[in-house]
Amino acid sequence: MKMLINVAETVVADALRGLAASHPELTVDVENRVIVRRDAPVPDKVALVSGGGSGHEPLHGGFVGRGMLDAACPGEVFTSPVPDQMVRAAAAVDSGKGVLFVVKNYTGDVLNFDMAAELAEDEGIQVAKVLVDDDVAVSDSTHTAGRRGTGATLFVEKIAGAAAEEGAPLERVEAIARRVNACSRSFGVALSPCSTPAKGGPTFDLPAGELELGVGIHGEPGRERRAMMTSREIADYAVDAVLDDLRPDNPVLVLVNGMGATPQLELYGFAAEVHRVLGERRVAVARTLVGNYVTSLDMAGASVTLCQVDEDLLRLWDAPVRTAGLRWGC
Repeated sequence: MKMLINVAETVVADALRGLAASHPELTVDVENRVIVRRDAPVPDKVALVSGGGSGHEPLHGGFVGRGMLDAACPGEVFTSPVPDQMVRAAAAVDSGKGVLFVVKNYTGDVLNFDMAAELAEDEGIQVAKVLVDDDVAVSDSTHTAGRRGTGATLFVEKIAGAAAEEGAPLERVEAIARRVNACSRSFGVALSPCSTPAKGGPTFDLPAGELELGVGIHGEPGRERRAMMTSREIADYAVDAVLDDLRPDNPVLVLVNGMGATPQLELYGFAAEVHRVLGERRVAVARTLVGNYVTSLDMAGASVTLCQVDEDLLRLWDAPVRTAGLRWGC
């Protein structure tokens, strides 16, 4: 496999150095693997901290900034960050109003963020935690007990981040984050496997002419493999899988997310099919976001995330945001 890297051992550090050089509005501690908005701690503001294995960019480091996260902790590729990173991040951004940890439901992330919360509280930092578990494809997987955390992480970080930016107290920011997660569901499809720098080749086998329905963001198995389907057929399957579980009676936010190697041309074509299915199912669409936001290195494929919203959640979604990976209204 050909990759635009130096050596596998430094791929995360090299990326962090590039992030620091490209975004002076961030403070990037390459050695300790912590990304912080430069104006942190913001006075009288609840801080949001998230993180996870690298390889899913722009999640999470690309979402640090005004209106989203105050700090992010990148681990090695597909590997949870460690508690020391999380405690260091919490200490860097805590204004005295508390810190919310946004945690995707993967065993390593959950254990390490739980440990970090205990350590941070020992240092006098008030911490709340929200678990994101939106993937409807499987009940349990090779990396989780319960549903995996995927595209809804973006919705949680954006909407809860907007509430924190407005000055909401920790209890309200936490409640909004939990509500967004409860109102969100996702389903992903892989057209090709992903390749990690350490392995230098595909992490799982997906024969030519087949796709994986319900794939996880680390390449975990989904519901089934089938012969290649059209964009229309994939949209029917994925959206129905989400709606069978979500059953919205309010308008939805739609995220059509690329897994890393799918061109925008294909993603927008797929978005058209997603909108078609939602229209046929009489589901109103409030907003749509299309692009590579929660990726899996060089995997080809896409995921669909729907979040049911009311006027308050939609207002928070529309609120200004300025990060490396998402920005509007600033």
